[in-house]
Amino acid sequence: MEMKNQSVIQEFILLGLSSSPEHQMAIFWGFSFLYTAALVGNFLYILTICTCRKLHTPMYFLLINLSIANMLCISVTIPKMLQITLAHRKTISFAGCVTQVYLFIWALGTEIMLLSFMAFDRYSAICHPLRYPVIMKKELCLGVVTGVWVTGMVDSAVHTGLVLQLSFCDSNIINHFFCDLPPLFALSCSDIRINKIMAYAAAVVFTMGSCMLTLISYMFILTAIFRIRSAEGKKKAFSTCSSHLLVVSFYFSTIIYTYVRPASSYASEEDKVVAILYSVATPVLNPLIYSLRNKDVKQALKKLVGQFLLRPTLQ
Repeated sequence: MEMKNQSVIQEFILLGLSSSPEHQMAIFWGFSFLYTAALVGNFLYILTICTCRKLHTPMYFLLINLSIANMLCISVTIPKMLQITLAHRKTISFAGCVTQVYLFIWALGTEIMLLSFMAFDRYSAICHPLRYPVIMKKELCLGVVTGVWVTGMVDSAVHTGLVLQLSFCDSNIINHFFCDLPPLFALSCSDIRINKIMAYAAAVVFTMGSCMLTLISYMFILTAIFRIRSAEGKKKAFSTCSSHLLVVSFYFSTIIYTYVRPASSYASEEDKVVAILYSVATPVLNPLIYSLRNKDVKQALKKLVGQFLLRPTLQ
């Protein structure tokens, strides 16, 4: 796509979460802790799954990819936000802003599609337990996951290419803590109708589509659970999907609020709070939700930590 952007503006000013000097250090240390927790938690979760053969199943393969997408999502936004929080000049270059848009949308789209396929995995495990190894075979999982990452990349490239066609010739102040589509659209002095149409279409197809597929999967799952006669069986079946259902409910609601609602209702301060929920809180909470509610993961994690602590003693 030919780059038509002849923008006078070569950099943007990110206002961040607060312009109050007394809040800057609290924001810096608070989000530094959250960023570290997200990276450590997701990396430890991946390491635990990789080192325990019992966890080498389709569900945990999908969770590894979700953790990678989580780490990419939070690493795109938070390091720059921490840098501008302490800097006197809170700027980001035009190229840096476009790169943020590309990587963030890629991570976001990939997470959405992974959550949808994870719902199908739970449907297969609960509704067709005997056929589960055949349905969720290795070739299918690898193919779907590869397709999810590539589709997210292509979707992100389309939106980024359309952003490169825009001109920014008036204000360069972004009232957000990272570069995202809604605040960039608000600044552009070009015709943004195509950008809005494509953003809305992608949100409906990927977000709403994935949400509907997830809901359909859980309708079948709940129906199957209610057919189980024993209370213990119902509890065991529901425990296998409750963590995923919790994450999906939290994640899809915030994404739909941001990208599917009418552009006229854009409110920068509210959007910053919602953006924190799906771009920061989710990567931090996902490893905790999926590990604390899973006996196999907790056992594998204790074994991994025990081996790590015993290694210096044995040496």
